[in-house]
Amino acid sequence: MDFFISDALAQSGEPAAGITGLIFPIALIVIFYFLLIRPQQKRAKEHKKLVSNLSKGDEILTTGGFVGRVTDVGDTYANLELAEGIEVRMQKSAVAQVLPKGAMKGSLEKAEAAAKDESGKGGKSK
Repeated sequence: MDFFISDALAQSGEPAAGITGLIFPIALIVIFYFLLIRPQQKRAKEHKKLVSNLSKGDEILTTGGFVGRVTDVGDTYANLELAEGIEVRMQKSAVAQVLPKGAMKGSLEKAEAAAKDESGKGGKSK
């Protein structure tokens, strides 16, 4: 079994690592803090501010991909109008971002124009 442990190391009673052995784990903790923990805390703080500033009439994008206009805001829930006459109740924490005013109307006009173009092309080819 002598080939696993060198005799010189086995005879020595001194610890192999002193303060230099702690430098690497401490450096890893510092790197993780600045690269992972701190940015995540900053994003969470910004999202909390966004959700608390949510008000009636804001146009929002949800984490599920829905775009709509806020019609009512409660403590934990908000009503979202997806289209005229279609309203859903959702958790305020599901808001991904607040869109600029008029973004919902512009996107609907583009979608309707694209649908008309496609229906016109389909009718001509038949």
